[in-house]
Amino acid sequence: MASRVDIEEGGNGRKPRGAEANSSAFDYGHVSVGESEWTSWVVPMFVVANVAMFIVAMYVNNCPANPNPYGSCVAKFLRRLSFQPLRQNPLLGPSSSTLEKLGALEWNRVVHEHQGWRLLTCIWLHAGVIHLLANMLSLVFIGIRLEQQFGFVRIAAIYLISGLGGSVLSSLFIRNSISVGASGALFGLLGAMLSELITNWTIYTNKFAALMTLLFIIAINLALGILPHVDNFAHIGGFLTGFLLGFVLLVRPRFGWYESRMLPHERKPRSKYMAYQWILAAIAFCLFIVGFTVGLTMLFKGENANERCHWCRYLSCVPTSRWTCGN
Repeated sequence: MASRVDIEEGGNGRKPRGAEANSSAFDYGHVSVGESEWTSWVVPMFVVANVAMFIVAMYVNNCPANPNPYGSCVAKFLRRLSFQPLRQNPLLGPSSSTLEKLGALEWNRVVHEHQGWRLLTCIWLHAGVIHLLANMLSLVFIGIRLEQQFGFVRIAAIYLISGLGGSVLSSLFIRNSISVGASGALFGLLGAMLSELITNWTIYTNKFAALMTLLFIIAINLALGILPHVDNFAHIGGFLTGFLLGFVLLVRPRFGWYESRMLPHERKPRSKYMAYQWILAAIAFCLFIVGFTVGLTMLFKGENANERCHWCRYLSCVPTSRWTCGN
């Protein structure tokens, strides 16, 4: 989950990037042997870093030192670390001005003030305790199992690049609010899980059940993104980035490859990977490069993606009689 704050409304409308997928990496019934399991350490490190950044944000925020028209600080016993009034931030966290000061994603600063670093710093900030808890639980459930299977380098790369992809797509469509949170990165891990299952299809049992379950979880979380105050563009951008990277970085050897090492040379498979795995990886890599190039070019040229896709705004919010959608 990440959070967006409407600048036009004075910064008191928090926009979580959505309910993250609270699912662990599924056990598809991997039947090959010979692969060692990695020790997970980068995902726990990411959790610690996010918690530390939230504490820093609350320290910088210093609610008691700043008079607030929305009421008194919450949890005053925390003193400097106490939260903004619930009317201003119902997620129990700092003010929007504090988040912006520390590196929240904001289109004008990225494009016109050349602060492109905000595309990455925003994924380490959270709008409140509830926001932080939801994201970190999702990261633990999804990330640890993936890191144990594929190692810290590949999972860290997918996490960070997917977070960047979510920020880029969000900035292309959303201009009047700031955004924080790790949801783009988390949806990238979900996307990578899906592409990993597809590209390594032949080595798994129980794959149809796993595919249906994974698609259901992804669909539910993306559907929640059309509610108001949710930045679904970050979800979609992160998911697509992770989905493409999964075909490239999470490829496993073909079924029976490890066992075949004990066979005579003439009985061994000719290639470690299937032909379709190479094809999928090549297509995904090309799409990834083209997508990022086009997205970053449009962003830093200041183009508004809403002008090129008038219906795309409904991917992030669908207006009803109960609410309206800004931006």
